[in-house]
Amino acid sequence: MQAFVGNLIHRKPRRALSPEFKHALAREVLKTERLRIIALIVTAIVLAAALTTTDMVAPAILDRIWRGHFPLPYVWAGLGGFVLFEASVLALVSRQLKRDLDVPTVRRYLGAFIETSLPSLLLVAHMTNMGAVPALGFVAPLLYFVFIILSTLRLDFWLSTFTGFVAATELLALALFHPAARAAAGDPTLTTGFLISRSAVIFACGVLAGAVGVQLRRQFEASIAAATARDHVTNLFGQHVSPQVVDRLLAAGSTTSSDARQVAVMFVDIRGFTAAARTRSPQEVVDRLDAAFAVLVEIVDRNGGIVNKFLGDGFLALFGAPFDDPDAARRAVTAAREMLAAIEQHNVRSDWPLRIGIGLHFGNVVAGNVGSPRRKEYTVIGDTVNLASRIEGLNKQFGSQLLISDAVRQAIGQDVDAIPLGDVPIRGYEQPVRVWRLA
Repeated sequence: MQAFVGNLIHRKPRRALSPEFKHALAREVLKTERLRIIALIVTAIVLAAALTTTDMVAPAILDRIWRGHFPLPYVWAGLGGFVLFEASVLALVSRQLKRDLDVPTVRRYLGAFIETSLPSLLLVAHMTNMGAVPALGFVAPLLYFVFIILSTLRLDFWLSTFTGFVAATELLALALFHPAARAAAGDPTLTTGFLISRSAVIFACGVLAGAVGVQLRRQFEASIAAATARDHVTNLFGQHVSPQVVDRLLAAGSTTSSDARQVAVMFVDIRGFTAAARTRSPQEVVDRLDAAFAVLVEIVDRNGGIVNKFLGDGFLALFGAPFDDPDAARRAVTAAREMLAAIEQHNVRSDWPLRIGIGLHFGNVVAGNVGSPRRKEYTVIGDTVNLASRIEGLNKQFGSQLLISDAVRQAIGQDVDAIPLGDVPIRGYEQPVRVWRLA
């Protein structure tokens, strides 16, 4: 067990924790502390209610166990004082949470000492009335385990170990030096070796509870780190990133540097949406747009692309970034055709039919992080992006829905049903560009 605990305590984390990370973790620990305190308060109240009910219904049972008249008022006073103490601790923790501050370390240890001493006070009363041997075999020593188990929620190895130490020490001291124990010194269960063994087990439970707390703390750290990394990836690559891409980025690291790569760029635009939206309420416009995007984006994800930007009633999608994909052009064409078919099916169930235009181009871009030091975004820059946008705009001229450049045509091969539109003049370009229409 020593090796197991030592490995948990001394193992260094994989990376240094930032102040923001530590602050977030401290707040989570305070929340678990509040949960632990509430559990103790509820337990004390339930116990008081159970004893009161038993004393009212069958007082002889308690008197026989107590070996005398059961002192219910003293029980109320003891449990009431404990509840008041825990309520004050709960108020302190809640106040610190509101202030965004942590509870002082000394205050934590003082609270652990007072809480763990409650079973000792109960044991003193039991030993005085019942005798040492029956009292040590009754309920009071078992209550130590309640506080040791709940100390796990503090996620602090040394605090849980301290709880086990206080419980073991106080139990051993009472079993050795209480007058009732001295009077029954000849009993085999009160030999020094027997008592030390029992206290050692209680102390070991405190150590194990601390080890479990450390493991839970590490899981908290891992969860927060994973959430932070996932948020970073999402912020870097836009508001929508497919789960598959996120997983690959987290595995490879999200510090994607700027580099040149071949990418299939897709521009999608919903035709006539702005004009049709003038006769609809704002909520209807948003709902219709969200419903259409849900269908289209899912298809992009399924074909290995990412939606890099939403552009009002359209979006920019990338195939082959942020990871290289030798089949990027073919995936983009497949996704585009599926999108057209999906929109047609989607229109059947809607009173607002939509028509989309898609433009595809394949070529070299510069892909990487662009923005200010406070806010960066993954994007692609280059003539390939501009030309893809221009090709999408040609759908209005030709009355088409899916146009591709000659570069896409060459990348996917000749086994595609494409209609040549010839060399088309494009605004901003000196030379015409060969464009194909996909049936």
